[in-house]
Amino acid sequence: METATLTATKWGIDPTHTEVQFKVKHLVISTVTGFFKKFSGSVESTNEDFDGANASFSLDVNSIDTNQADRDGHLKSADFFAADQYPTLDFTGSLKKVSGNDYTLQGNLTIRGTSKAVVFGATYGGTMVDPWGNTKAGFEINGKINRKDFGLNWSAVTEAGGVVVSDEVRIHINAELAKG
Repeated sequence: METATLTATKWGIDPTHTEVQFKVKHLVISTVTGFFKKFSGSVESTNEDFDGANASFSLDVNSIDTNQADRDGHLKSADFFAADQYPTLDFTGSLKKVSGNDYTLQGNLTIRGTSKAVVFGATYGGTMVDPWGNTKAGFEINGKINRKDFGLNWSAVTEAGGVVVSDEVRIHINAELAKG
């Protein structure tokens, strides 16, 4: 009896059509938005709907951009990401179809050498062939983490007793994948 072998299709992140964004409350009254400008990643799937696909990505900590150089420098320092010692944030996991175009992206996120299990929501935008014959797929990924779970413990308190930076970090990724 022969066993069918499933061949995985590899999809790479298209960096020109992908953005990685995070949001953190500042002084509990406003939100600071930042981006990682350099990243890489891939998805390997044995089926067309990506259910059960393996996913991995890596973010370059030194590419962090909050539109304020001093703050970016502080985030790269030992108070937060310790970019000299831990230059990347890394994820490995899988996509699981929930229903329709709704998925979960679950796996291990590693920040500052600390790995934790995370689950993010993902919406599959579909698959399309671009005008140059390249097959693309899109996902919108949303979730949140507690920065202190990963050793990003720096904190300060205002004169009135409020926190400067919240512990919760919201993550939003618009990912376009290129087949092949």
